[in-house]
Amino acid sequence: MCIRDRYGLGILSDQTSGFNRGMNGVGLGFHEHNQVNYLNPASYASLDSMTFILDAGISGQVTNFEENDVTKKTGVKKKKNANNSNFEYVVAGFRLLPHVGMSFGIIPFTNVGYNYYQSKPKDMPSDMDFDYTNTYSGDGGLHQAYIGAGWEPVKGLAVGANFSYLWGSIDRSVSNSYSNSYYKTLTRYYSMQVNSYKVDFGVQYTHQFSKKDWATVGVTFSPGHGLGASADMNIISNDTQNGVTDTTAYSIDKAYKLPTMIGAGVMWNHNNQWKVGFDYSLQKWGSLGYPSFDGTNYTLQDGIYKDRSKFNLGAQYCYGERSRAFFKRVQYRVGASYATPYFKMNGVDGPKEISVSAGFGIPIMNAYNNRSMLNISGQWVKSSAKDLIKENSFRINIGFTFNEDWFKKWKMD
Repeated sequence: MCIRDRYGLGILSDQTSGFNRGMNGVGLGFHEHNQVNYLNPASYASLDSMTFILDAGISGQVTNFEENDVTKKTGVKKKKNANNSNFEYVVAGFRLLPHVGMSFGIIPFTNVGYNYYQSKPKDMPSDMDFDYTNTYSGDGGLHQAYIGAGWEPVKGLAVGANFSYLWGSIDRSVSNSYSNSYYKTLTRYYSMQVNSYKVDFGVQYTHQFSKKDWATVGVTFSPGHGLGASADMNIISNDTQNGVTDTTAYSIDKAYKLPTMIGAGVMWNHNNQWKVGFDYSLQKWGSLGYPSFDGTNYTLQDGIYKDRSKFNLGAQYCYGERSRAFFKRVQYRVGASYATPYFKMNGVDGPKEISVSAGFGIPIMNAYNNRSMLNISGQWVKSSAKDLIKENSFRINIGFTFNEDWFKKWKMD
């Protein structure tokens, strides 16, 4: 039912892990030694040399959809709730060589999933003595499997890259049906299949201002390129009077592309207790064409996509991550973000997104393990645009960071 699913590649994933989500996605300047931060591959250079890190996460979501009555006479607001859950990601990281870290995993890129309908408005002319229904449905998404490395050639400066395989399919349909058999039933089926790649580069530089204060600046860059995927559309016309069905096929070769993506962020660290970060990212969708059907031709149309900006602010507090006291090792996180849409509908900007989050990093402490972490966070997301469906979502994110001393050398007395 989400209006954002119907356009482009679907809803863009945050692509964050458990510790990032508690801070609402901040991470371009974070170089954690005990977490896999794939938002910036340069951060892999800081991974602890003694451990192997495995991180996996799931999420559950409740969404409330709201729209004003289409008659605009009663002022009634239509509401509907939807629930879903997902296995989000699984990633791993470890120190490969001195000053070189490595990571690999599977993460989501986009998601599509909706099914809703629109019926004839109550205020249509009375001489139209039939009903009609438009039904919209969509399913699928794109997934990303990556492998990456980060290297610190000189103290304080790290560089890195992720190389990804991008795959998936997206299927959408729009069906028009009428109660009067004089009118034909029309269904348009849209489909795409992606098998391509994605490359992300990252740089981080850390400067220490005092014994207890230092800051890291991070920059990422992902070049845009064609996905090699065609946009296919089949129109099926069903004449109920004569029992005749016609199919017309359209296709646009190499219709889909990834935009150039740029990000920059900074993280301030005070005594390894306070960590505050701010990120800005830009996705250059505006220069890309969008497959559109005008009733006669199926072509790439300009002006549908638009550049997308996102701002993230987040913070984490931990009294002492190496303390033996449980509550002193708990990590407290908060964050907020604002994102602009990456598409337009009928010349009007799509929904903008505002979200806030809070969470905890709960240490796992026993005789065998004192490095692993359970990351739990809650996130509220509001997506809205003028005269469109408004969405309010509440998500629960749960991630487990398995951190073991795989590479520690034991000594015998």
